[in-house]
Amino acid sequence: MSLQEALQEFKEGVEAQLDPEDLAKMEEATQELIRSGLAQEAKKQGERAPDFTLPTPNGEPVSLSRLLAQGPVVVTFYRGTW
Repeated sequence: MSLQEALQEFKEGVEAQLDPEDLAKMEEATQELIRSGLAQEAKKQGERAPDFTLPTPNGEPVSLSRLLAQGPVVVTFYRGTW
């Protein structure tokens, strides 16, 4: 199974568990984000991000520049449900 197929299967599984009204709201929010054009402004693979500092799970600050000094860094953002 390809990654695209796995993601589609996962999406369909999640959608099957959602209330149709909630699913419609999520779809509208997605379309609004697409229409906003923000994705075109996002950093692309290989582009350098500005330095930033965030807390670790233990509350200790860590900067991107400090991590880059140790080697390559992958930054992932998770959309929360809070």
